Amino acid sequence: MITLNIHKRDLKENLDALRTNGMIPAVYYGKKEKSTPIQVSFSDFIKVWRKAGESSVVTLQSEGVELDSLIHDVDVDPVKGTARHADFYVFEKGQKIQVNVPIEFVGNAPAVKELGGNLVKVLREIRIEATPKDLPHTISVDISGLATFSSVVVAKDIKMPAGVTLITGADEVVVSVYEPKEEVVEEVVAVDMSAIEVAKKGKDAKEGKEGAEGEATATAEAKPAAKK
Repeated sequence: MITLNIHKRDLKENLDALRTNGMIPAVYYGKKEKSTPIQVSFSDFIKVWRKAGESSVVTLQSEGVELDSLIHDVDVDPVKGTARHADFYVFEKGQKIQVNVPIEFVGNAPAVKELGGNLVKVLREIRIEATPKDLPHTISVDISGLATFSSVVVAKDIKMPAGVTLITGADEVVVSVYEPKEEVVEEVVAVDMSAIEVAKKGKDAKEGKEGAEGEATATAEAKPAAKK
C-alpha cells in the first residue's frame, strides 16, 4: 500500500511561501468528497508520484482521515520542471474505476532482430477498468510474436491480469513492425574531361583566328591610301 500524509491548507496561505517551506499545495475531490485544499511534503510527494504514477492507489492519511485516491493531475513548472500542484481523485472502496495504464513491451520481435525491421510503438498506454485493489502499475505486451513485417499486436491480443477489463478498442493497433525501404543510389556519371579540353581548345583556336582576322582588318582600314 502506498500512503501519503496530508495536512489541511488555508486558502489564504501564500503558495510561494508554502513551497519555500518544502510543501506542495494540493487538493482532493471525488463523487462523494467535496473539493478539499491540502498540503503535502514535496519530497514525500515526489517519491509517491514516481512509485504510483497515475494508475496506482495512493492512500491519503491524516488525523481521522484515510482516503483511497489516484493522482489525477500534476501541474509542473514549465521552466524548472518541478511539481508545483497536485490533484487527487478520491473513489469509493470496491468501486471499479477506469484509468490509463502505461504499456511495458517485453520479449524480442524476430522481424526486428532477424529481418532488420523497426519496431513501431503505436500506443504507449492502454485504458482499463478494475477495482483499486486489482489495478496494475503497468500492462505487459509481448512482442515475440512479431515474426514478419505484416505482424501486429492489437489491444484484444493483450492478456489482461485477473480482475482487469480492457476499455481501449479491441482492434486498435498497439505495436507493429516497419519494413525499412532500400535507398536507391543514383549512379554518378563520370565527366569526360578530355572532351571538355578538346572543346575548350577548339573554342580558343576559333577565338584566336577571329581575333587575328579582326586585327588584320583593323590594320588594313587604318593604313593610309597610297598616293597616286
